[in-house]
Amino acid sequence: MNQDMSIVSLLLHASFVVQLVVAILLTISVTSWAAIARKLSALKRIKNLNEEFERVFWSGTSLNELFNAATQNAKMAGPMERIFASGMREYQKLRERRISDAGTLLDGARRAMRASFQREMDVAEAQLAFLASVGSISPYVGLFGTVLGIMHAFTGLASLQQVTLATVAPGIAEALVATAIGLFAAIPAVLAYNRFSHDVDRIAIKMETFIEEFSNILQRSLGSAGTSSSASGH
Repeated sequence: MNQDMSIVSLLLHASFVVQLVVAILLTISVTSWAAIARKLSALKRIKNLNEEFERVFWSGTSLNELFNAATQNAKMAGPMERIFASGMREYQKLRERRISDAGTLLDGARRAMRASFQREMDVAEAQLAFLASVGSISPYVGLFGTVLGIMHAFTGLASLQQVTLATVAPGIAEALVATAIGLFAAIPAVLAYNRFSHDVDRIAIKMETFIEEFSNILQRSLGSAGTSSSASGH
């Protein structure tokens, strides 16, 4: 009896609709676990690269040296370093055009950094919508399979003259497997989504703080060195 009522046995004897729903849910579950693994690795890399750049940035290295290093290692740079490079690139372009107004220079660098920040956040938030969808939809997909499975089970019992628990239980159990697998797919996705959302929010706050700090550095540089100076250190 235990062998007959195992999950594998129930799925093998389930209706086609229940089997189809379970197959869809298992595919979604495997895909979500793959997305979770990729996201864990990506966020860890982002945090490590940002922390490494912050240490170098505040070590006293000149802005021009940091910009040259960011330009040469653009493919290996982290989000914060790319934001810095965008601000410095726009700042230098405006200086090359003989723009001397400090407000114009600062606003141009800030706009470039904000645009780069939005691009980096789009990358950091990738796959979060997919995990949210898995977490919210999977239980309903499982419930849909369960309802159809129970309907199929009771339809099959209509031709029987005597209905007992032994005749009803297998069909209902087969149908409930769909709900169980739907929850199995949804729970890890919800937990991962909440964890990743928190991590992305912290990354966003740190990068926004860096934009403000770097803007202040440029502002002090413009104020102290005059319009003819270049932002070569901090």
